[in-house]
Amino acid sequence: MGSAHTLPPARTASAPARPSSRRLAGVVTMVGSGLSNQTGAAIGSLAFPVLGPLGVVAVRQYVAALVLLAVGRPRLRTFTWRQWQPVLLLAVVFGTMNLSLYTAIDRVGLGLAVTLEFLGPLTVALAAARRRVDACCAVIAAAGAVTLMRPRPSTDYVGLGLGLLAAVCWASYILLNRTVGRRVPGAQGSAAAAGVSAVLFLPVGVVLVLRQPPTASAVGCAVAAGVLSSAVPYLADLFTLRRVPAQAFGLFMSVNPVLAAFVGLVGLGQRPGWAEWAGIGAVVAANALSILCGDR
Repeated sequence: MGSAHTLPPARTASAPARPSSRRLAGVVTMVGSGLSNQTGAAIGSLAFPVLGPLGVVAVRQYVAALVLLAVGRPRLRTFTWRQWQPVLLLAVVFGTMNLSLYTAIDRVGLGLAVTLEFLGPLTVALAAARRRVDACCAVIAAAGAVTLMRPRPSTDYVGLGLGLLAAVCWASYILLNRTVGRRVPGAQGSAAAAGVSAVLFLPVGVVLVLRQPPTASAVGCAVAAGVLSSAVPYLADLFTLRRVPAQAFGLFMSVNPVLAAFVGLVGLGQRPGWAEWAGIGAVVAANALSILCGDR
């Protein structure tokens, strides 16, 4: 966070913030959030040789829980069993989603894993629509997925399957979040789910420490992944959604697979082939086309 030594001048009633300035701030925040998210995943992958994907995800869950519990401040004692049911399911899905994604990153690379995971929310969005253009978008996205998963001698089917599992988990995460939002006020439900997920991963941390004490650099990479991929995007989304339309937010989210491929190329030396780039482009184009046509 920035320094608090100097405060910005107070705005007067005669000089309100211009909508264009607010939207520009929102766009800049979205770009920073996307880069932070994918950079965090790339940094976290550097700890795989020491902690493994499971250990990195465990640390990420701890960081996410600390942030969400501080923001949501759930009153757990007041929760009813009807409220706890979706919260517990959300906790399991939350942990499974991150574990399957990070394991997929370890096996097939950042760009491909994130693109496969993105099929989850795209499927939820297209399934809720009833327009011809959405049917076309579904075909484009399916073509992109087939291109990415085409059989080759070096194809890692386990990694691809884990990427698709992450997609299923992300879709379930969206649907469960809606249910939690209806049953639990504010951000208390999401915060409680993050806390439960962190508790579920506590044995992982204990076993890792007892089996072989991790190096400081590996722990630092895992913590950085938690901060950059959980804390920063969450807080950035809260800031952004107040400044840009929901359609614009969804449109930018579709760029995340491209950002992931770019970060993987620059930071990890992972070079997707032309077919992978085509598949990533098809998935991104399907989401962008659906949102743009819906906005009109």
